[in-house]
Amino acid sequence: MSLIIAEIGTSHEGSIQKAKELIDAASESRADAIKFQWVYADEILHPNTGFVTLPTGKIPLYERFKQLECPVYFYKELSDYVHSKGCKFCCSPFGIRSLNELLSINPDIVKIASPELNHYPMLKALAEYRAKQTEKIPVIISSGVSQIGDIEKAIQILGTQNVSLLHCVTSYPAPEEDYNLNLLQNLKNVFGINVGVSDHSLDAILVPSLSICTGGTIIEKHITLSRKTEGLDDPVALEPEQFAMMVHVVHQSEATLRHYGSDLGKKRIIEQISEQFGTEKVYKVLGDGVKRLAQSELQNYGRTNRSLHFMNDYAAGHVILPKDIGVLRTEKELSVGISPEFLDEIIGKTLAHDVKSGQGVRFDHFMN
Repeated sequence: MSLIIAEIGTSHEGSIQKAKELIDAASESRADAIKFQWVYADEILHPNTGFVTLPTGKIPLYERFKQLECPVYFYKELSDYVHSKGCKFCCSPFGIRSLNELLSINPDIVKIASPELNHYPMLKALAEYRAKQTEKIPVIISSGVSQIGDIEKAIQILGTQNVSLLHCVTSYPAPEEDYNLNLLQNLKNVFGINVGVSDHSLDAILVPSLSICTGGTIIEKHITLSRKTEGLDDPVALEPEQFAMMVHVVHQSEATLRHYGSDLGKKRIIEQISEQFGTEKVYKVLGDGVKRLAQSELQNYGRTNRSLHFMNDYAAGHVILPKDIGVLRTEKELSVGISPEFLDEIIGKTLAHDVKSGQGVRFDHFMN
């Protein structure tokens, strides 16, 4: 049976009551795991990163994330409530602090979101924690807005024991035709781990059901009480009735594979889905199986995932200290910095030029 993850994320808006209502909806929709996001704004963004438009107007994106910060006991209460519903508690950290606090409450699954696939300091901290465990805590990594080399680097750090990989398209919403689901079996063959899909498309059936016949055994999809509420991901989430329908169709697809076998079962699923969506669209969703950035996420590469940024204004001649550099998403307005893999290399270097707070770090900022 596939692992079906209901992504609540931050849709609770900091309310325990709303979070529990979402957990109720997810468990009643037969999700196996329920996922949250452990947010500290300063682990994700620089304050100068830009603005987000909400129904109430434009506000700084950094401030929007500040509004979503919750204490440790909030997540502990949610974890206990998820377990009371017979589901697994899954959560995404976004930096060292949130990772350590998450690990302190013993989650069932640690999820590494696509933008953190290259947050190497956090991945190394998680790998060090897992190295001390006999039974490694399960880790699921998403691979939206990534190249094959980015996935390889992350798996080299984390290893493959109890590690799974989700194919993802980092666009909100993501066009179904961009999903290239035939890639799943290829990723499974290359890395030798379980694979699945983190689906940001709007339809409840198309991508999830087809992922089952292309080697996927994990499906992650956002859930919300209403697409009209103000959660950051609510516009691309499924409402409970839609989520329940997705779970039903996924289990039907699994039953088809069990009954007919792999090849014939895949053919039958494709035929059934084609009756509803049309053969041309289905084969566009299946794609050619080659790993590449999807058309809808090309502009996000480098901006959504992590790079190095200066945390304050610094003058030429300043010697870089660890606190001077942030491993952050670039997002809206800032310049993209170099990869976090070079963090240790630039600590102790001397600036050759004045730099601005939030600016992306470049090698030519430093004296040779």
